[in-house]
Amino acid sequence: MDAFFIPASLVAGGLLAVQAGANAQLSKATGSPFTATTLQLSVGTLALLAVALATGTLTALAGLPGVPWWHVIGGTASAFYVVSTILLFPRLGAVVAVGLFIAGQMLASFALDTFGLLGVAPKALTPAMTGGTLAVLLGAGAIVAGQAGSLRQALAGKAGWIVLALLAGAVLPVQGVVNGLLRQDLGAPFAVGAVSFFVATLAMALALLLVTLFRRAPAPAAAAPQGSALRGMPWWGWLGGFAGAAYVTTVFTAIPAIGAAAAVGLTVAGQQVASVFVDRYGWFRLPQRPVSGLRMAGVAVLLLGVAIIKLL
Repeated sequence: MDAFFIPASLVAGGLLAVQAGANAQLSKATGSPFTATTLQLSVGTLALLAVALATGTLTALAGLPGVPWWHVIGGTASAFYVVSTILLFPRLGAVVAVGLFIAGQMLASFALDTFGLLGVAPKALTPAMTGGTLAVLLGAGAIVAGQAGSLRQALAGKAGWIVLALLAGAVLPVQGVVNGLLRQDLGAPFAVGAVSFFVATLAMALALLLVTLFRRAPAPAAAAPQGSALRGMPWWGWLGGFAGAAYVTTVFTAIPAIGAAAAVGLTVAGQQVASVFVDRYGWFRLPQRPVSGLRMAGVAVLLLGVAIIKLL
C-alpha cells in the first residue's frame, strides 16, 4: 500500500497549488473569494458524485442515516480553513499564514498518531517520528523566513490570528480522520468524498450568506458572479474543485494506510515543491517571485523530515 500512497500523497499535495491558482482566477471572475470557493466546492461535489455513480458506489449514500452525525461533518473543516485563509492572508501575509498552517497540520497529525485519537491506530513515539516532525516544522520555518522577511515584525501583536492559523491547519488532518471513519461506515471512498464536499459547500454557502447580510453596504466582494467575467476566465479556472476532490479523497484513504503524520507530511511536501515552481515561473497567471536559497533549503529539510517519519 505504501508504494501507492506515498507518491499519491505527494501528487495530491501538489494539486493544492493548482487549486490555489485556479481559485485565484475564479475569485477574480466572481469578485468574491467566498463565491469562488462555494462554486469550487460545488464542482468538486458534482465530480465525486459522478465518479461514485460511474463506479457503482453511489448507493452507499443510503447508509448515511445510520452513521454517527459527527462522521458526516468532516467537510466543515474545509470551509473553516478557507474562511481562515481569507481572514489571515491580509493580516499575516500568505507565506507566514501557510507556514503556521503547516505547523498546525503537523502538530495535529503527531497527536493523532501518538495518542491514537479518533480511531487512528496509535504509533509508538520513536526518535524518528519526533525528529521527522521537528524537521518538517524547521523546514516550514525556513520557508517562511526565506520569503517573509522579518518574521518577528510579521507576528508582532497578532497572537489571536496566530492561534487561528494553527487551528485552521490542525483541522485538516482531523477532517481526514473523520472522513476515514465515514469510509468505514459506508465502504465507498468516492461517495464519502462527495458527502464531505457537499457539507463543505453548504458551510461555505452559509458563510457567503452571512458576509452578504452583515456588510453595511453592498461591495464587489459580495457581488454575484458576472456571466461575461466567467466566460472570459481561462478554462483551468474551474480545476480547483477537481484538485480539491483529489486531495481530500487521497488524504482520508492514505491516513489509515501510512499514518496521519506521514500522509499530511507528504501532502505538505508536495504542495511546497509545486509552489516553488508556481512562484519561480508565474504559473496560473500568478506573479513571479524569486525563490530564495533559504526557502529552497527549507523545502529540502521539510522533505527530509517527511522521509524520516516514513522510512526510519
